[in-house]
Amino acid sequence: MKFNGFKEESQHLEFKKELTEKLEKEIIAFLNAKDGGEVIIGVDDTGEVIGVDDADALQLKIKDKLKHNITPSTMGLFDIVLLQQEKKTLIKVIVASGSEKPYYLSKMGMSPKGCFIRLGSASEPMPSEMMETLFATRVRDSIGNITSRYQDLTFEQLKIYYNESSYTLNDQFANNLELQTKEKEYNYAGYLLADRNGCSIKIGKYSGIDRVNLIENEEFGHCCLVKATKFVLDKLSIENRTFTQITAKERIERKMLDPVALREAVINAIIHNDFSNEIPPKFELFSDRLEITSAGKLPEGFSLDEFFEGYSIPRNKELMRIFRDLDMVEQMGSGITRILQAYPKSIYRFTNNFIRITMPYATGFIEEQGIAMQATPEATPEATPEATPEASSQAHKVLLFCQTAKSRNEIKAHLGLKDNEHVRKSILSPLIESGQLQLTIPDKPTSPKQMFYTVGIKK
Repeated sequence: MKFNGFKEESQHLEFKKELTEKLEKEIIAFLNAKDGGEVIIGVDDTGEVIGVDDADALQLKIKDKLKHNITPSTMGLFDIVLLQQEKKTLIKVIVASGSEKPYYLSKMGMSPKGCFIRLGSASEPMPSEMMETLFATRVRDSIGNITSRYQDLTFEQLKIYYNESSYTLNDQFANNLELQTKEKEYNYAGYLLADRNGCSIKIGKYSGIDRVNLIENEEFGHCCLVKATKFVLDKLSIENRTFTQITAKERIERKMLDPVALREAVINAIIHNDFSNEIPPKFELFSDRLEITSAGKLPEGFSLDEFFEGYSIPRNKELMRIFRDLDMVEQMGSGITRILQAYPKSIYRFTNNFIRITMPYATGFIEEQGIAMQATPEATPEATPEATPEASSQAHKVLLFCQTAKSRNEIKAHLGLKDNEHVRKSILSPLIESGQLQLTIPDKPTSPKQMFYTVGIKK
């Protein structure tokens, strides 16, 4: 039987019948690619499932190979998981694209014999010109390369978390966890994970749908980033209230935000935040939504499609490695997938400096809380000739219905209407003009694939 239906290797997939000396070559090629890839061990070149013996021992060998045989450091850039198919055990090595390209075999140095790139389904030697270009543009302002302005750091909180996860940190932990520069000084990753630092994560809570009435403002920080993250997760878990929906058949209890997606969004915002400019992520609770804003942008050359497909380029591989050690992160690249199982892609907004995710509360929660739409701004006769109190009520229903993106036909069916012109002029256009409803394809408003989603519901 073929591996999960795949018959052959591809740009992002490599099969290995068994663990060989060529593993590092394939891993290096994926590290040097713009979107990483996966190596499946226990599958032959045709995709036939073979399986492996003593998978636990193999995992340790693989980790040792990738840790000691590749330069720069790969820690935090790969994940090893076990798979079961046809009652056989396979090993999957998930490889993220590295930010310190080019990667190469340590014993061969930065040369075509030690440096590889993925071309189609093969890993080929990297041309010297490409190596020189990548080296010249290597990211040097990562938190692993920035020296902490404070060197009298302690890590008792981090040690406690590792002990709770059945790990023991020895005297060389700072070096092993890459919390030091090459000069053996603490880097900015070490500063963020120290017992005391200047990083503070804020959670603001507002009484309405805008930032006018701030009713609560809490700070979690000035401590180990792991501890601060747990505080944020606990706080948002408390805020994520349960509401009840009564149907004709049953009583259903739901959360106002999907708990799995919420956790993934929080973790992603923190470990992928651009801390090099000393701007922490922020979390804002409104009456109808949660907004999470993190500093940074998509890596150069990394498309939105690749982002939503789950390809991973960890901005802070040191944080990724530690959060993975402490079981706060699932397998690499899975966070976005989990979020998109509960919410549409339209909840994301990207700018040159920030990434914001807007998670609307469940429709039933909004209805239960009695959050009502403000009367639509007075429209001109030309724009909304059929505007009536009934249309305003229908607009409210649209906003509640479009907490997740919906098509025009879905909206019409929900309202029980058939007149396209009436729906467009009297209901959708005023909501779009007031900023309460947005388009998933704003540059092509008449696209047949166009969908609409709620940004805010005015009281």
